[in-house]
Amino acid sequence: MLPGHVRVPPDFANRYRTAGWWEGRSLGDVFMEAFATHGDREALVGGTERVTYRQLADRSRNVAAGLQRLGLRPLDRVVVHLPNSLEFVYAYFGLQLIGAIPVMALPAHRRSEIEHFVDLGGARAYLHAGRLGDLDTGALAADLQRAHASLEVVVTQAAVSTLAAREAAVGRPSIDPADPAVFLLSGGTTGLPKLIPRTHEDYLHNSRCAGAVNDIGRDDALLVVLPLGHNFPLACPGLQAFLLAGARVVIGEGSGAAANLALVARERVTHLELVPAVLIRWLEDPALAEHDLQSIRIVNTGGQRLQPEVKRRTLDLLPGARVQEVFGMAEGLLCFNRLDDPPQVMVETTGRPVSPGDEIRIVDEDGSEVAPGVTGELLCRGPYTIRGYFQAPAHNAKAFTPDGFYRSGDLVRMHSSGNLVVQGRSKDLINRGGEKISAEEIEDLALGHPAILNIACVPMPDRVLGERICAFAVLRPSASLTLEELSAYLLGRGIAKFKLPERLELLAELPMTRIGKVSKRNLVEMVGNSGRDTG
Repeated sequence: MLPGHVRVPPDFANRYRTAGWWEGRSLGDVFMEAFATHGDREALVGGTERVTYRQLADRSRNVAAGLQRLGLRPLDRVVVHLPNSLEFVYAYFGLQLIGAIPVMALPAHRRSEIEHFVDLGGARAYLHAGRLGDLDTGALAADLQRAHASLEVVVTQAAVSTLAAREAAVGRPSIDPADPAVFLLSGGTTGLPKLIPRTHEDYLHNSRCAGAVNDIGRDDALLVVLPLGHNFPLACPGLQAFLLAGARVVIGEGSGAAANLALVARERVTHLELVPAVLIRWLEDPALAEHDLQSIRIVNTGGQRLQPEVKRRTLDLLPGARVQEVFGMAEGLLCFNRLDDPPQVMVETTGRPVSPGDEIRIVDEDGSEVAPGVTGELLCRGPYTIRGYFQAPAHNAKAFTPDGFYRSGDLVRMHSSGNLVVQGRSKDLINRGGEKISAEEIEDLALGHPAILNIACVPMPDRVLGERICAFAVLRPSASLTLEELSAYLLGRGIAKFKLPERLELLAELPMTRIGKVSKRNLVEMVGNSGRDTG
């Protein structure tokens, strides 16, 4: 048992196992069995390399054996800071085989976030790319090892490739399927992200349920362009469900339209998983008309609400495809539009829960359930929704009800079809192209700038990304500040570039509520009344 991990109460665990939602097996065992079943079928396409299921199993075992030789054991936390690549996949399944827990950092994360993950997770290892854009992850690794005694093992992406090619026998330790299999990252409404412990049993059920409503066959192919460390492309249905089905996963080239649409045509890709911002860019790119895209059957969108007009445009430009919106959270609950929903329901709603074990409530500010059609906060509980963040007892007391429902912060209403319609959110998050950014994290760092007396960050509308960040700052007497200076300061503090404010407004004072809090509602109204849309 891992200290700091909140387990599902025994009566619920027994119920989930009795119903067959939990299988009592580790992810490593389940996937090795699937890989053996599919044998010489093609599993992965990455660059010019094509990998069969048999090769994927062998390379994952080889990586697992190499990591064991380096001293990694069950429940050791490993920060994985890799781009989408074959090595990412080998490392992910290699870690599952030895019961070590990957902490899913994103390529865009920088020193501030990575150090936080190492510290909060008590990480023993850091798997890194060597370089990610402007970040020398090798130098970062050396700094982290000097500052954190727990970080004993550092492995590069090149070393993962070497391990994958080196035949070795892996010792198979005993793995409790109720233990965490992976730590995902929260959107972070209170500063830096929290760690979300997804267990072997719950994450397997997650992918099986998502795959069951996504029309995946053995001859299908998923194009992955979103970072694999995200819950959506990893498991909703993502890499996991497609490999369980014996289908192919094609690793894309960044998120640009031209190269990836050419890849869709060449590989006869059937499924796309995109955030709305990427989908909109692709729909507007001339490359859309230059390739045969008739193989596309399903366009999944997630991360933020897809506007009905974008859904309709997608259907017009990709006439053989169906748009299936996915609404969910790394903490658990997944809602999908069903592929046989009436067209109007597909356009207007964001789906319904995928598991028969999902329980939802829609409540008002007092916690009382609202009438059908009335907007309220979504609460959820079920066989793949966590009961607590890792090492966060104080936050858990606020984020979960006494009977174990997760307070999502999402404002929804029940549609007459039984599907949900997302209306907004109550948490202080900014949703930039599907990346959930904590306003408080940015504010905490920015307050260290010598020119800033007070600051508040709010979302501003953007036609492509949905939202961008606007910072309202009150400066110290005689001080001056530009957006470029603020950005340079925040980058110097090690923040990821996608979290940078993209507009700065200077005020004499911030508006306040009656109880003395900054009135972000007023600031949002100020942004909206300016008439400026960054798209």
